[in-house]
Amino acid sequence: MSDADRFAECLHEQHGIDADIEHFPAGTETAADAAAAIGCDRAQIASSIALIADEMVVVVTSGANRVDTRKLATVRGVHTARMATPDEVEETLGYEVGGVPPFCHDTTVPVYLDETLTEYDAVWAAAGAPTAVFPIDPDDLLACADATAVDVVE
Repeated sequence: MSDADRFAECLHEQHGIDADIEHFPAGTETAADAAAAIGCDRAQIASSIALIADEMVVVVTSGANRVDTRKLATVRGVHTARMATPDEVEETLGYEVGGVPPFCHDTTVPVYLDETLTEYDAVWAAAGAPTAVFPIDPDDLLACADATAVDVVE
């Protein structure tokens, strides 16, 4: 079973959502690539970024923004935060970098949502593979990920 299929199964079983997963064989390596392929604004791309801030966390940020690790560290009550390595991401979350969905991870981790994403009716997130994305209402994303909306962007 592919990672995108595994994600779709989790989404259905755990959250009762049948996602409309779009596949882009050329991949969507950047938020700009994903927005161009989908035909939406780059700010509507919900990029799941794995960081270490005492423990692994996922920050789902708008494709138009960058995570401010100092703000994240403050939110987490720790001194520093750093990007997780690709090996850490895959070992903990079960997905490769570029394909990490905002939830349905192998290990439960805290999830934070860039509050600017809540301005949209729908955002597009990775669906388990760098070549797969799905649309989701930001309120549903918050609920499914048990996320906290915060300001952790530059």
